[in-house]
Amino acid sequence: MSFLPKLFRTTTFRLSVLNLVLFATAAAVAIAYIYWNTSGLIARQLDGVIQAEIQGLAEQYRAGGMARLTKTVAERSQTPGESLYLVTDRNGRYIAGNLTSITPGLWNAVGQIEFVYQRRNGAESQNRLALANVFRLRGGYRLIVGRDIEERRAFERVILSAVLWGLGLMGLIGLGGGLLVSRNLLARIDKVTATSQTIMAGDLSERISVTGADDELDRLSESLNAMLDRIEQLMTGLREVSDNIAHDLKTPLNRLRNRVEDALRAKSGAADYRDVLERTIEEADDLIKTFNALLSIARLEAGTTEAARGQIDLAELVSDTVELYEPLAEESGMKLETRLLQKAHISGDRQLLGQALSNLIDNAIKYGRGQGKAQADPIVIDLKKRGDQFEIAVADRGPGIETRDRKRVLERFVRLETSRSRPGSGLGLSLAAAVARLHGGDIKLANNKPGLRVVITLPASGAADAAET
Repeated sequence: MSFLPKLFRTTTFRLSVLNLVLFATAAAVAIAYIYWNTSGLIARQLDGVIQAEIQGLAEQYRAGGMARLTKTVAERSQTPGESLYLVTDRNGRYIAGNLTSITPGLWNAVGQIEFVYQRRNGAESQNRLALANVFRLRGGYRLIVGRDIEERRAFERVILSAVLWGLGLMGLIGLGGGLLVSRNLLARIDKVTATSQTIMAGDLSERISVTGADDELDRLSESLNAMLDRIEQLMTGLREVSDNIAHDLKTPLNRLRNRVEDALRAKSGAADYRDVLERTIEEADDLIKTFNALLSIARLEAGTTEAARGQIDLAELVSDTVELYEPLAEESGMKLETRLLQKAHISGDRQLLGQALSNLIDNAIKYGRGQGKAQADPIVIDLKKRGDQFEIAVADRGPGIETRDRKRVLERFVRLETSRSRPGSGLGLSLAAAVARLHGGDIKLANNKPGLRVVITLPASGAADAAET
């Protein structure tokens, strides 16, 4: 498709032409209205002048008859101006006035009439337009009283010329402006199209350029870029999940298979077979838990999980969860301490929030013991209100997490323990982050000096039913 036909088919050009037509129509109507009123005003003024002349001559005629009328016409004819006079006898012969000749049509007319007469301008004569009233007097005399209206006709020509030139220039400027605007817009749309094609070809890092004009196209580009960032993030997460599944799930599946093969090759008794089956069931349960966690995270981030929302007391939820994990902490030689508000009501899903908090406490018990300490420092779980938000913090005195890794550990299957000797799948923090975002909150990791402090922030009002993920 060539450039010009493509340009003419753009919405911007069509809108420009439509606006041009509407504006030209409005301008023509406005000019016509102004012309009509101006022409009417001039006509009324002209008619008033003629009527005043007629009134004066009528008074002279009534006062002194034809002699007085003829003398008055002769005197007024000597005064230069646009007024026209003529008195003739019954045979049409000139008696007085500044009209030298009349046409048969003017001679036979009665009342108001427009006519063309000749007026000398130096050595030349000009045909000019006039408006006059023709009266038939007693004795066959004719009286013509009029006024030159050539200027009015010139005014009409000027108005008509101005309208035609104005509309013509308006059309040219409007079409030129429409072409220019459409060309610039088309160029920006072509860039967006080219970027989209590059992205569809597989380059998810490409982004739509922003001109900095802060117009609607820039705002659309920014929204599309934000969407592309999210898509790239999800695709990257999908690739990482695939890689991590291959690493974290393939190993236990192979181990499970090898254990069963060993049991089949070995000539063992029923007790040995039973022990192998029990351990196989335990590992299968761990795999099922991992897949359930992955499914929960995917549903939470996709916004397909229906949260059983209701008014819950965060203080009560934290207290119940801590009470549940106190025996596990005591077995690990650790202690849980709480600093809670008396009441902290929000709108949310108690089960999901309890699961997120359980993951944070479980991680703190696993990794919160400081190195080289005979007695572990307590794990502190506090709940406080900051502004219009509640903060649930789980702080330990363990080795902590380096600043560069704090964002990464919120991703799926990320475990900083390279040996992976401790149980876990690296999904706990990912699930907690997804739950926080579902409730319109956020999760942050900070240095506890020493140790790690994980803070879940939730809106106190509970106004947001779901957060964008």
